[in-house]
Amino acid sequence: MSDEFGLLRESVSRKLHRTREGVAMSELIADLFISVDGHARGERSPGYFGFGGPDLDRWIRAQAERRQRHIMGRKTYEALAGLPEAVRDEGWHAMAATPTTVCSRTLRTASWPHTTISDDLVGTVRGLKAEDTVLRTIGSLSVVRQLLHAGLVDRLRLLVFPLIVGETGQEPVFAQLPDMALDLVGQSVLDGRIVLAEYRPSGAPPYA
Repeated sequence: MSDEFGLLRESVSRKLHRTREGVAMSELIADLFISVDGHARGERSPGYFGFGGPDLDRWIRAQAERRQRHIMGRKTYEALAGLPEAVRDEGWHAMAATPTTVCSRTLRTASWPHTTISDDLVGTVRGLKAEDTVLRTIGSLSVVRQLLHAGLVDRLRLLVFPLIVGETGQEPVFAQLPDMALDLVGQSVLDGRIVLAEYRPSGAPPYA
C-alpha cells in the first residue's frame, strides 16, 4: 500500500481551489465503487463486490472523519436512513451526524439532523461550492452523472474492484455520460487488489 493514502491527503489539502475569477471555491469529490468493466454492482455480488479488506476499511473510515458535506440522492438517503437499528454501527452514526444535502423532488422530510432537502441539484451544489467545506457524494450514481454533466466535479475517485461482471453487472456507471477527458492526479492500491485512481475532469477529449 502506498504512503497511507497520500493522494487522498493531498486532495483534501486542496479543498479550496481558485476559479478563473480568483474566487475561492470548495472542491466536490465524487467517489464511485466499480468493477473492472465499469458496473456499480453485480446481481449476485455482496457489498464491495466481496473484496473488502483492512485497507479499504481504513480508507472508508478516514473519509468519514474529514470535515465535509455529503451530497446524495433520495434512494441512497432512504436506504441508509432506513437501516434497522441492529446494523447501525459507529460509521452509520457518524454519517447520520454529518451535514448532508439530499437532492430530491419528492422527499419532504429527513430524519437525520443537519440534513437539508433540495429539488435543484445543480443550483444547490453551485451555491455550496462557494462555502468553506469539502463536498463529497455518497453513492447516488445519478447524482454523480448529473454533476459530471454540469462540470461541477473537481475530483473523480474510482475504486476499481478486481472482477468483471459481464453476465450479472448492474448499473453501467459511464453509460449515460458524454465523452470527457480526465487527468490522473493520484493512484494507489488497497489490500493488494483494489485500485484507487483519482482523476480531475479536464474538459473535452483531444479528438473532440
